[in-house]
Amino acid sequence: MSDKPVSVIPLLSRALHRIRSTPPRVIASPPTQPRRAAVAIIIRVVPSPNANLPSTSTSPPALSDFFELDWVNDPDARAEVLFLERENPVAEDGTLPKSSSSTRKEAHVAFPGGRTEADDEGGAYTALRQTWEEIGIDLAERDYVCIGQLDDREITTSLGKRLLMILSPFVFLQVSPSSPAPDPVPSTTLHWVPLSALVSANPAPRWSNVTVDAASRLAPKNSTALRWIVRLLIGSMEFPAIVLDNKTSPHVLKLWGLSLGMTLDLMSYMILPTPSSTSESDPEKNTLSSGRSSPLSQVMHLPYQSEVPGIRMDVVAPSLASVFPRFSYPDVNFWIWVFGKRYRDVIRGWEASVRSGGANDRRINWSGSALSTFYASIRKALVVVLVARALGLLFGFAFAGWWVFAA
Repeated sequence: MSDKPVSVIPLLSRALHRIRSTPPRVIASPPTQPRRAAVAIIIRVVPSPNANLPSTSTSPPALSDFFELDWVNDPDARAEVLFLERENPVAEDGTLPKSSSSTRKEAHVAFPGGRTEADDEGGAYTALRQTWEEIGIDLAERDYVCIGQLDDREITTSLGKRLLMILSPFVFLQVSPSSPAPDPVPSTTLHWVPLSALVSANPAPRWSNVTVDAASRLAPKNSTALRWIVRLLIGSMEFPAIVLDNKTSPHVLKLWGLSLGMTLDLMSYMILPTPSSTSESDPEKNTLSSGRSSPLSQVMHLPYQSEVPGIRMDVVAPSLASVFPRFSYPDVNFWIWVFGKRYRDVIRGWEASVRSGGANDRRINWSGSALSTFYASIRKALVVVLVARALGLLFGFAFAGWWVFAA
């Protein structure tokens, strides 16, 4: 593998053009749960210190013209994406996260955004409003352009059985070399992370875990005894996470969960279709070689799940499997694999969709299908594990009683 850094700007250009031209998968809110939320994925290109920058009076360029600018294509230009570090982060189910990573040494990052209010004019408006209220960045100004929307995501709890809300991610690009300084609320810190740190092999992204108490996902909050029993019998859940390098925070920043999934969804648009699925109109058709799915497939370091046969994360967009948790008890993971044939089939179909460019199956909700089938396998596995634990305890007590009376 070459140590030469990946040129991120051309891949970012391709991704943003594909996002603009690809309709997102929009999930309608059911009547029983109308709540929605939206986030803003904000990207900028930091010019080289020696770049010849245009005057501030110049009109903002169109997307196609932006990536033709000299300062954008400068070898020392750097593409970055914005993450937020909040003092009191909100978990995926809308509560404070109960994880061992929520310590003074570690912090979780997320995108700016929040819940949709009744008078919001849509998801994009929600993303603009929430970004302005939390960090003081006005995405409606001429310095920014809305590229488009990524696929909607379902936020669920109780292992996927209860829908909390629908989340809509919107991608924004800063088209000027500079912009007004942000004004975040005191409890929020901004971190601009280079995209190259997420896709480059030199240095490679660092993968870690975020450990979450399984009782916080499975047992009622007001039942201390039941939560203790679940914690004893089931253990904890470990979610894959990327450790972000930073020089401004005293904490170890981790990207995981929904934020990790949306980040990898963004990267999935950098994938080049395989030669068999490339259309005549694709200008990159002749740049592909046989068996090559993406320039990043050799440098994107992902949490390979070698313990699960049939899952190969050799593409840039493994957001489905990369947000799946593992349990601290090996037998729980084994039974999840036993009952997980359907979700492995969904992942294989999603990988094939990514390799082919995803043009023919836009109506398929891959993330929702994978998560629902994965949670279904977890529920079945937990039933088997709990029954096995109960039988083991009964046998143990029976044997202990027999031994005491026999003695």
